[in-house]
Amino acid sequence: MAKANFVDYVKINLTSGDGGPGSRHFYRAKGIPKGGPDGGDGGRGGHIILRGNRNLWTLLQFKYKKHIRAEHGERGSENNKSGASGSDVVLEVPLGTIARDAETNELLVEVTDHGEEYVLLEGGRGGQGNSHFKSSTNQSPDYAQPGEPGTEGWYILELKVLADVGLVGLPNVGKSTLLSVVSAAKPEIANYEFTTLVPNLGMVQYRDGKSFAMADIPGIIEGAHEGKGLGHRFLRHIERNATLLFCIPADADDIKGQYRILLNELERYNPELLDKPRLLALTRADMVDEELKRMRAGEIPNDLPSIYISAVTGEGMTALKDTLYQLIITRREDYEGRQLAMEEE
Repeated sequence: MAKANFVDYVKINLTSGDGGPGSRHFYRAKGIPKGGPDGGDGGRGGHIILRGNRNLWTLLQFKYKKHIRAEHGERGSENNKSGASGSDVVLEVPLGTIARDAETNELLVEVTDHGEEYVLLEGGRGGQGNSHFKSSTNQSPDYAQPGEPGTEGWYILELKVLADVGLVGLPNVGKSTLLSVVSAAKPEIANYEFTTLVPNLGMVQYRDGKSFAMADIPGIIEGAHEGKGLGHRFLRHIERNATLLFCIPADADDIKGQYRILLNELERYNPELLDKPRLLALTRADMVDEELKRMRAGEIPNDLPSIYISAVTGEGMTALKDTLYQLIITRREDYEGRQLAMEEE
């Protein structure tokens, strides 16, 4: 993803269309100078609709277009003809996009599937024509309804990258290098902190034509849950990853300490993140020999599985893919099982 083109947060003003007014008309024809009411209804105002699109990966299209308005419905006409509805405005958004009310911060919708649509703002209803108001006591109603006004407000669109696996780690621990080795993604790689400023997404090819998506999330620093180092921008992308792969260098001075920092930042940002399956990848395994691995066995957190990997030598890469794929499948099966149980209830 090009840094200049990746936009994951926008605030936009949306206005749905007004409903068209009903018609106040009476039938007139040769020999019928005073026919009954035949005013048609006004058309519905245009909706503002969000639609998921798997081919999009950024909210860039909204960065320079802050005000979006749908068309108004047309006025009703004679012979009980209804006015045309205003054209809807469909906002194509990447999967993983959420919409919030900018004033209340209320979560309104969450787009996760390709092609699914949500009506974010409904257009105003068209007014009824005077033909609706004819009665035994009022044969010639000389009035019709105005159309209902549309809805206007400021809304926040926020993208949370969807991936099967999210890479979690402090800056400069080898996450981008790992992604570049196991997928076709080409993230920027350098030996300094915060090389990765936006999430990078890659497809990891597995056995028998299977694949899964892996996201390189910008490095977390201590205090990220408070917004330090653009922490909230980084952490929100982790929320949408099904499985978390913690990356800590095998030659780190304090492996448990780094893991505690990462775990603490995730928990304080959103405790539900700790419910996701976790795996520890000890990167740069080529920097430590087998004897040192045995000596440091007690320094590795024992509450999650761990694998030594090296993007240089390829050590552990096959085992890493196998373990991740099994975690992903188990997670999917658990989710589908819960959904089925809810439907049966």
